[in-house]
Amino acid sequence: MEQSSKNIAIIGSGLVGSLLAIYLRKLGHHITVFDRRPDIRKITFSGRSINLAMSNRGWAALEEVGIASEVRDIAIPLDKRAMHLIDQDEYYQKYGKDGEAIWSISRGVLNRKMIDLAEASGVIFRFEEKVWDVDLPEAKLFTGETEKGEWKEYSYDLIFGCDGAFSRVRHKMQRRSRFDYSQDFIDVGYKELTIPANDDGSHKLDKHSFHIWPRGKFMLIAMPNLDGSFTCTLFMPFEGEVSFDKITTEQEAKVFFKTYFPNVRKEFENLTKDFFNNPTSAMVTMKCYPWTYWNKVALVGDSAHAVVPFYGQGMNAGFEDIYVLNQLIAKHGDDWGTIFKDYQEERKPNADAIAELSYRNFVEMSSKTADPKFLLQKKIEKAFAKKYPDKWVPVYSRVTFSNRPYAEALALGDVQEEIMKQVMLIPNIESLWNTEEVEQKILSLL
Repeated sequence: MEQSSKNIAIIGSGLVGSLLAIYLRKLGHHITVFDRRPDIRKITFSGRSINLAMSNRGWAALEEVGIASEVRDIAIPLDKRAMHLIDQDEYYQKYGKDGEAIWSISRGVLNRKMIDLAEASGVIFRFEEKVWDVDLPEAKLFTGETEKGEWKEYSYDLIFGCDGAFSRVRHKMQRRSRFDYSQDFIDVGYKELTIPANDDGSHKLDKHSFHIWPRGKFMLIAMPNLDGSFTCTLFMPFEGEVSFDKITTEQEAKVFFKTYFPNVRKEFENLTKDFFNNPTSAMVTMKCYPWTYWNKVALVGDSAHAVVPFYGQGMNAGFEDIYVLNQLIAKHGDDWGTIFKDYQEERKPNADAIAELSYRNFVEMSSKTADPKFLLQKKIEKAFAKKYPDKWVPVYSRVTFSNRPYAEALALGDVQEEIMKQVMLIPNIESLWNTEEVEQKILSLL
């Protein structure tokens, strides 16, 4: 269905805001993007980013609007995990079937690219202009230097809040009757660190792997950049025995890296410097409902459903919001009331599902990836899935390498987990794992 051109404001020039701008501009709307921050193309990017892992859902949204190939040029495919345990050789775990990979992209590089593409299509960006208030029924917004100072008023047909987990637009919606809202911080923080490139610009570790150093209550991950460096993220409790609280001097930081990361310490000459230069950031799961107000205002991405980063799906989920919104626009034309209603009803259960999956994956990555029983279970699942690909698709593959709903992945994953619980109770499973008996047991439980 055709749409008549509207005057639309998007709050937030991050990944979701800039992609939404590209989509809506392509449909012929007039788009203005507001952001309280400076234009990130003109500043050096701050050390509080985890490299992005683009997977199927994200690519589908980029393909649809015709910019996937430009983004592929700034990404590196990772087809496996590289596990670094203490006193053991590193070993690799393939992600999926041959040819399946997640793609590492620097957040800053991708965001700059998206703003360039949006601007080239005619989107107007207003940086360093902070939105203080939103009149929801009138779709008006008010910007100014300070909260108490003078404000400028703008009127729009529609407003989209793409302003992240601590969204100003959502803050306004929260004051309405029957608006549900929760935020839940985990007691683990993260800090960005860097492994520089070799002198010749090559990578110090395998560049097509997602590197993990699981250490129980904490872990380090590393993802490659195009310039030969790796962006690393240290996830660790804020307080406790081994925690950010406990490391206050360079000497303590050195001892920490020497103790827990002996095999890569020499690669990390900057670690102690980065440790004190870069902030320690918190992680939050944020849920709310409804996501829309009449036919005037909608929340997209983190402002509607922020998740912890342990499934690498935050950006992918936000991009999928836009993909779904676009399908609904094609279906309902100018009926924005119906578009918004269907959008939130379709996306909310999936957002809740990926929030749950992301939290579980945190527990799995940090503590279970080094547990022999868990690894055996994964080995059995993998062997079975290879033999019966139509009967068993691992949850990770459902989330990362398919576009089926997140809610479906969660539900089917729970069924698989129940089956595996029973399989793991088979006496001598360690020696029987690759036998007909185990296979038949799984088939009968399915």
